[in-house]
Amino acid sequence: MSLLAIAPVIPVVVIDDLETAVPLARALVAGGLPVIEVTLRTAHALKAIQRIAAEVPEAVIGAGTVRVQADVLASVKAGAKFLVSPGSTPALLDAMEASGVPFLPGVATASEVMTLAERGLTEMKFFPAEAAGGLPYLKSLGGPLPDIRFCPTGGIRLATAPDYLALPNVGCVGGTWLTPADALAAGDYARIEKLAAEAAALR
Repeated sequence: MSLLAIAPVIPVVVIDDLETAVPLARALVAGGLPVIEVTLRTAHALKAIQRIAAEVPEAVIGAGTVRVQADVLASVKAGAKFLVSPGSTPALLDAMEASGVPFLPGVATASEVMTLAERGLTEMKFFPAEAAGGLPYLKSLGGPLPDIRFCPTGGIRLATAPDYLALPNVGCVGGTWLTPADALAAGDYARIEKLAAEAAALR
């Protein structure tokens, strides 16, 4: 199944405290969002992916902020079921294609989209969504590139997500609003589950 078709929102998660990884994943899954992107921005990211993969089997856990081949190899070894990159280079694309797991390469321009399409790729991450042109830009891409579908990420909120999801070339959106830092710090996983449920209801 396409990564873009599993749930309307992919939570983009930064793990600062390793002990929050499993309960956080369980809360998101319970709320109806099984696809979870853990960004490789902290020292705990790979261990968090490993723990979630082992202890929350119903989650489809992936690695985000994948930038180089070493990130690809380490993420897959840790148990990542998919990969997400902020942008795309030939070397990174080669590594992700060779990984054997699905991936969403990052794009921000029509030329980048067309370059990836030449490789046969049709599903991409549009990043940073709001800063790169947001809804009007994605609508414009839909005309000349109707076969490409996106997961826009970056600056999207619960209030704006439905507008993105209404576009025919958007399969899902990525968002950080589902895991507020204060909720994580307080261990308020009920709040995170509630936020996930609100997001899951968008489609």
